Amino acid sequence: MDDDFLSGLRAKRVLVVGDTMLDRYWIGDVTRVSPEAPVPIVNIGEVKECAGGAGNVAANIASLGANCELVSFIGDDDAGRRLSELLANAGVDRHFHIDPQGRTTEKLRIVSRNQQLLRADFESRPSTQLLEQSVADYREISQNVDSIVISDYGKGGLAYIEQMIQVARDREIPVIVDPKGADYARYRGATLVTPNRDEFALATGITTDHPGFSDTAQNLVQQADLTGLLVTRGDEGMTLFLASGEIIHRDATAREVFDVSGAGDTVVAVISVGIAASLAWADCIKLATLGASAVVGRFGTSVVRQSDLMPASQGG
Repeated sequence: MDDDFLSGLRAKRVLVVGDTMLDRYWIGDVTRVSPEAPVPIVNIGEVKECAGGAGNVAANIASLGANCELVSFIGDDDAGRRLSELLANAGVDRHFHIDPQGRTTEKLRIVSRNQQLLRADFESRPSTQLLEQSVADYREISQNVDSIVISDYGKGGLAYIEQMIQVARDREIPVIVDPKGADYARYRGATLVTPNRDEFALATGITTDHPGFSDTAQNLVQQADLTGLLVTRGDEGMTLFLASGEIIHRDATAREVFDVSGAGDTVVAVISVGIAASLAWADCIKLATLGASAVVGRFGTSVVRQSDLMPASQGG
């Protein structure tokens, strides 16, 4: 992608709203089995921390050079403070609602030789009062943005998602939804919904290699009143189904895969800045493919870089 596009992102503003979490990695070597139970003992040598969920989407957007506002929830705890610090360092403008009775969502992964041995999750759902406050924040901030991302990880932060999408529609602001669960009626009226192949199968009962895949996807676009449905298909690339009936497919870029964590976040982030910059759908998909292919080649939850998108200018 040319320098004019990347430099132009400095004038664009994207709002991200949804479930934010802290991703922690404890990384070490396994040399023996515990005498207390048949489990490996990991000698931890490195601790890595990064923003996950909606926070990772926001960090990706900021890394590409756009201005990013994030509305989400954290607890009054060390994990929340660390998450806020990480996002501040990433250049994200945070609007966190702090729940003194709850806790920050956290995923702790214990890893050895690039293999995940265990994941422990810590989470709580925000109160009704905080949810209502977040909607008020959303209404105010969304007045001055070029696109909106709703990042649904099913952690309870999007109880009013239908209202949020309607606000965006009324203001003619494109809204991209990274979905969770089988009920796509919640996303009715969104510009774009971006399930991966497992999420698509959960919502429709049809796999991406089924003969009825395309027809099922087009029906879902019509039923949910979407402009488009983008199904990310791992090593099979991604396919966009538009309400006009047009289908745009992009093969994955061949690359060794180390970790798929956060690849969907990267796709959503790249498309949100592409839409904010008024790129054509085909160009958005091309850039999203390049970005996702880059981050899966790096260990852990990783953000896309401007340099990851440059091969697009070579006509790839």
